[in-house]
Amino acid sequence: MTQKDITFVADFLTEHFNEAPELYDRKGKYFNVERVGQYLKDEDDDLVSPPNTEGNQWFNFLKNSTHLKESPLLFPYYPEKSLHFVKRQMERVIDQCLQKPADVIGKSVHQAVCMSLYKTSQSEDSTPQLFKLPFLWNDKTSNIHYVLFTILENSISKIYILRRHTDTSRSVSNGILAVDFGNFLNNSINESSDSRCYSCLDAHFYDDETVTVVLKESVEQEGKERVLAQLPLS
Repeated sequence: MTQKDITFVADFLTEHFNEAPELYDRKGKYFNVERVGQYLKDEDDDLVSPPNTEGNQWFNFLKNSTHLKESPLLFPYYPEKSLHFVKRQMERVIDQCLQKPADVIGKSVHQAVCMSLYKTSQSEDSTPQLFKLPFLWNDKTSNIHYVLFTILENSISKIYILRRHTDTSRSVSNGILAVDFGNFLNNSINESSDSRCYSCLDAHFYDDETVTVVLKESVEQEGKERVLAQLPLS
């Protein structure tokens, strides 16, 4: 260690660990704690060395503003408390703010229809993810909601399209249907192959009338084909 390092440490100890007789009656508080660490303690006790806010422009501004001084929109300041205490206070206030919207939205949502897409085993083992790629689209012209998704088990070459009217009292023809890509592209890519099968990597609505899909060959081999296809909903 250089003399400069030793001086650094000595100055730190001198500044932060002087004896503090006024703290002797507080358990374990015989010395001033390091001023940063005190903010990180997860306890509700007051800070041993609270910050000096004298001359702080923000506090002076609030103090001199009759409108902002008592404003409920400003989060209260606790100069004697640690950040953990302030965090808990803020979480409590945020929870209160979110509770009313959650209650209102929750009561306004109801089940319009129930469809069984697949069944899983009843074992306690973790169920593999079978539902993939959900993509939502709202056709404002015809007032129809669309959901695109795939089911991984036994139908990797299919993409499902679910349609519901925004007015839940009205039904839509072909409410759910599947598009099977299979090997329908063989003639356009490779005339001689009849074993190619394609699965869907991704799918999004391009516009109200067109779906864009990214397909790949399902066979495990190098140089697998990737196909970008535009499919009209009609």
